[in-house]
Amino acid sequence: MRMKLYQRKPGDPAPTGQPDPYMIRVGDFYYVYATHDEGVQLYRSRVLTEGWEYLGLCYTRPGEKQFWAPAVMPFEGKYYLYYSSMPEGSEDTHQQRIQVAVGDSPEGPFAFVREMLPPFSIDAHAVSTDSGLYLFYSVNDYEAERAGTLIVADRLTDPCHVEGAPVVIVRPTIDEEIFQRDRFRKGQHWHTIEGAFYFREGDWHYVMYSGSAYTNETYFIGYSVAQGEGDLRSLAWRKHPDDHTYSPLVCRNAFVEGTGHNSVVREGDAYYVVYHGRDRDADRSQGDVRVMRADRMTVQGPELRVEITR
Repeated sequence: MRMKLYQRKPGDPAPTGQPDPYMIRVGDFYYVYATHDEGVQLYRSRVLTEGWEYLGLCYTRPGEKQFWAPAVMPFEGKYYLYYSSMPEGSEDTHQQRIQVAVGDSPEGPFAFVREMLPPFSIDAHAVSTDSGLYLFYSVNDYEAERAGTLIVADRLTDPCHVEGAPVVIVRPTIDEEIFQRDRFRKGQHWHTIEGAFYFREGDWHYVMYSGSAYTNETYFIGYSVAQGEGDLRSLAWRKHPDDHTYSPLVCRNAFVEGTGHNSVVREGDAYYVVYHGRDRDADRSQGDVRVMRADRMTVQGPELRVEITR
């Protein structure tokens, strides 16, 4: 299959990149929502691996900028769009906070509903499961032994409101997850675990995540696993293979770097991991050149495997 999904053409109006690609399938179409400074990018195709077209920005909100990590949950005939953004007048990305909009179609239009969480909160993944609705997202922990950004989960009382009892699901545990050394004060290295994506196969639950920063050599996709029924917050989540081993599912190689922030789609019996990455020889003067890519993913018990194609 072709690794890069969107093929740019001369004079193409689409942005040069599709950071944080979130893919869903509705009816005959696949859709991808992606990060952009001015709103949420939307792409569409009838085939997962080719034929993608840019539909423009499907959502924006006046007075806001840097619309990060959009994700859409279909629920009871509506499409709930989760994203974070920050005020236009701010230069502090820690003013990012999770918000929700709703529409009647996966293509929009989407109408703003409310701000769900205070700053700093990013990278929402809302899911409907047998045990209810949940929101996975990332927040900061300044006082942890490894200070930084981590993933929590909370129950949703409805698609637009959290219960208010989040539980940590994945936290930083290794040096390869360092975002920046001495970031806020000398001797305190800032770690990052973000970009949660939850899915279930059989008895196993998975939360995929991105570690470090997309500009760092160690940036990677990893995952945690759990078994059991009931409230997802109460499961015994553990990193794979363990808390102390750097074992990327997806990371840089000879031809691509900055690989991370994924979603997952299933086509028949096959799973595909959809993520962003940039060619190592890409012209970065064009702007953000993290483009959406997809690779086949094997799911077997606690093991996930991905073979990156060019």
